[in-house]
Amino acid sequence: MHILTADEIREMDRQTIESFGLPGRVLMENAGRGAARVLMKRFPDILSQRVAVVAGRGNNGGDGFVIARYLAHAGISVTVYLLSASSRLSGDAADNFNLLAALDIPVREITNESDFNQIKTEMAHHHIWVDAIFGTGLNSDVKGFFKLVINYINKLSHPILSVDIPSGLHTDLAKPCGTCIRATVTVTFAFAKIGHIQLPGADYTGELHIIDIGIPPYIVKHVPPHHHLISKETIKLLIKPRTCDTHKGATGHILVIAGSPGKTGAATLTAMSALRTGAGLVTLGIPKSVNPIVESQALEIMTVPLPETETGMHTDQSIETILGLLENKTCLALGPGMGTDKKTKTLVDHLIQKCPVPIIIDADGINNLANNPDILLKRQSEIILTPHPGEMGRLVNKTSKEVQANRIESARKFAEKYNVHLVLKGARTLIAHPDGHIYINLTGNPGMASAGMGDVLTGIIAGFLSQGYSPQESTQLAVFLHGHTADTLAASKGPYGYIASDIMNNLPKAIGGLTGQTAFQSPHVYHSPHMELL
Repeated sequence: MHILTADEIREMDRQTIESFGLPGRVLMENAGRGAARVLMKRFPDILSQRVAVVAGRGNNGGDGFVIARYLAHAGISVTVYLLSASSRLSGDAADNFNLLAALDIPVREITNESDFNQIKTEMAHHHIWVDAIFGTGLNSDVKGFFKLVINYINKLSHPILSVDIPSGLHTDLAKPCGTCIRATVTVTFAFAKIGHIQLPGADYTGELHIIDIGIPPYIVKHVPPHHHLISKETIKLLIKPRTCDTHKGATGHILVIAGSPGKTGAATLTAMSALRTGAGLVTLGIPKSVNPIVESQALEIMTVPLPETETGMHTDQSIETILGLLENKTCLALGPGMGTDKKTKTLVDHLIQKCPVPIIIDADGINNLANNPDILLKRQSEIILTPHPGEMGRLVNKTSKEVQANRIESARKFAEKYNVHLVLKGARTLIAHPDGHIYINLTGNPGMASAGMGDVLTGIIAGFLSQGYSPQESTQLAVFLHGHTADTLAASKGPYGYIASDIMNNLPKAIGGLTGQTAFQSPHVYHSPHMELL
């Protein structure tokens, strides 16, 4: 499913009107009619309610005028509050406004704060509100009496349907421009926008309904979207069935370099999650002093004790040993719990430059390269990074807050500059690919705010890579499955309190649920009736 920016939807509208020849007034009619239908279906008692349409003077207001007309046709009591002088309307919005008089739809023009103060008592007597003030083009703070009107509507706590996007919400940054309508329902046109999906925009959007207004498919190809929603349907299509003769040699052998004193759990979670995802074999390279601990934690993992620093951290003395271990491996998972000793950093730098297979770098692996991310340009193979906002901040020399203010651009710029795949973790985890495309994930919940969750995700990505999935497929599958498994646990165990190993142990069941495949069936053998030989 595509997600659009303000510029992309604007260009699609333009091409639909100019090259396809569908008039803008038809698009507006389709938009308003579709929104009115959603409103009447969503609020079935609307015939006994009074509806207020609050409209600006742009095309968003024009959509609101069409909605008012369809509501009046249905016998619904509706009043239009125009936050402008009607003389300032133009184009399709003006044409649709002029139709209201013939239907005797009451119109109140509000041009300043004084007008608003005189009429807001009347406005309060309405039960349902249609927000058609600002559209997707807003990119500056809401000011003046517009701000007063939006805050007033929110304070009434009545149901609100927003047209295209809640007024005041930035389409691309998904944050309020000073203030913002908090919608019950938002009806948007053709495609969802980034502001609807990313947080905090999703909280202001409410229920999102997407309606077709007539933009032809070939226009979408001419203006290819760069943002996409990871859906259950697309994920199911990515998962490849296994043949009956599949063996462990065919499902990959992963090398994990991780762990240190006190952090053996991170290494074990990563390794075991890869196995739970379907990897055939996992070898874990661990500092030698903690190797006995890891061997007792997981029977299915092969371990290799490696040289260590005086404090038990990984050291660059093991570089040749690790490069030898990488022979015949399908991928390398690097970083969870490995520490940030100076010699550990040197080891990470060497592995990034010399590793012949795809690398997933997480946690301390990221922290070790943060001061010199240019080392990524010297790598031999594809790289996947999985930072949380704090680690991302260290990579780009920004604060976590600065990263969160524009998650998409922070991830996209880094992925493009260093030609890597980047998973920026957090609510609505997103994946940035080197070609500039962004995938946003909706699975997951606050119960995942618990130790070890990132280690499990690293293992899941490695597990898919080892089975032959591409980095694009592996990251999308892993991020969706990670959150989806957590959602299932939250539904069965409670909203929080489940832990990382619960997700790890439930991965096979979650994969089976997505594919509909719970077990392999032996072929049926039919015996023919006994026949005597003549």
